[in-house]
Amino acid sequence: MRRFLVTVTTVLAVAFAGTPAQAAPATPVPGAPGIGDSYFPDYGNGGYDVGHYDIRLRYWPGTDELAGTTTILARATQDLSSFNLDFVLTVSSVRVNNRMATFARSGDHELVVTPARPLFTGDSMTVVVQYSGIPSSVKASGFTSWTRTPDGALAVNEPEIAWWWYPSNDHPLDKATEVISNGVMPRPPAPVITGWTRWSWRSTKPMATYLAFIAIGQYDIHTDTNASGQQVITAYSTALGDFDGAARSSVERTAEILEWESSLYGPYPFEAQGGVVVPPGFLGFALECQTRPVYSASFWRRGSNTYVVAHENAHQWFGDSVSVADWRNIWLNEGFARYTEWLWSEFQGEGTAQEVFDFAYGSRPADSPFWQVKPGDPGAADPFDIAVYDRGAMALHQLRLTVGDDTFFQIMRDWAASRQYGNGTIEQFEALAEQISGRSLTGLFTLWLFTPGRPDLGGGAGAMSRKAAPAQPRSWAKIQEATYLH
Repeated sequence: MRRFLVTVTTVLAVAFAGTPAQAAPATPVPGAPGIGDSYFPDYGNGGYDVGHYDIRLRYWPGTDELAGTTTILARATQDLSSFNLDFVLTVSSVRVNNRMATFARSGDHELVVTPARPLFTGDSMTVVVQYSGIPSSVKASGFTSWTRTPDGALAVNEPEIAWWWYPSNDHPLDKATEVISNGVMPRPPAPVITGWTRWSWRSTKPMATYLAFIAIGQYDIHTDTNASGQQVITAYSTALGDFDGAARSSVERTAEILEWESSLYGPYPFEAQGGVVVPPGFLGFALECQTRPVYSASFWRRGSNTYVVAHENAHQWFGDSVSVADWRNIWLNEGFARYTEWLWSEFQGEGTAQEVFDFAYGSRPADSPFWQVKPGDPGAADPFDIAVYDRGAMALHQLRLTVGDDTFFQIMRDWAASRQYGNGTIEQFEALAEQISGRSLTGLFTLWLFTPGRPDLGGGAGAMSRKAAPAQPRSWAKIQEATYLH
């Protein structure tokens, strides 16, 4: 039975960034158990800001046992008597600044850590957590995000996945550098002791916790470089069978698609690229894991599909580099990635963005529940409703029609550049669009993002180009097939 070591060798490469420091109270107090998200208030934690995670893991595929040591470099943003980490596995020890700390469980995913000495505003924190467990057997809120496969496991999900394999401040507002199977492979895998192989991964750009992933199993790995010399790593489960050719003929075009997306949105923001296709039947979605999206094999059940590759890699700008400040703002991720599919269709000559818009709008009657979901505030029960994707893409198309192509793409580039490696809100995007276009856009954003009901196109710009039911663009079957949960 093969066993795996996943280790890291890197240095902190970014300044601390995230929530601003709070005014220090007179006496140290516990940090908040949540970061204050409007949809998931107990996700993330208050009182500190993470700059870096170093994760060292051992994994036994035969039993799904995981053992690890995670070192967290952080800084206190208030005087702290204790602080929380989001984590569900069994913890054996916690050290804070080289002293043993006490710890206790609170709720189903909170680990409360009390350091031997209080922490004061601005203090550096080195937190070392040792732990173990069988992730597939541990549930929080009634479920596990860890997926066991016949030859390994997948740690891939959104918005929660970190809890099952490393302790963290689990919210996109607190980004940090992560070192695991994202980024570059600084050295090839090698045996270290009998029965163990060490894999090392390194990423030096800030990353939201849910974008870190592991895919463990039997994979055919292809390593190359793009035209500028950047590392491209793609991996395909050896169990793909009939999906294999279609998957490879799509994912191997990643560098080409990223080159095209860079022409629209500005320079690619990360140090590596690629993709992973997992075994059939064990993942029902694709996820934009930073530098290396992870794909369900089902995206290729009908043959090649570059639309899912365009979608997940658009997230490298919109979702990964610029992350949501609050999960209510998920349109900034999914509407943007879906509209990139429409632009890819246009670029490939398989249907213009206007044709895809016409079909998406015309194929859903006015009384469809689809039109009752507000893409700008879809609700915590289903933030990934299909309306966030499709009506969200319609909103961007209306913005493009209103301000013109040159201004529209300038807005997109400036959004990606001005908030690179940070966070944003819909309100901030609207303000930027108004600033660049010189127009009031409140009515457009309110109608398409925050008003239930099918918008009336009237007879002006954006009206359907046909009175009859629009024909289906050649691209639409692929776009509809790729019904993303993430």
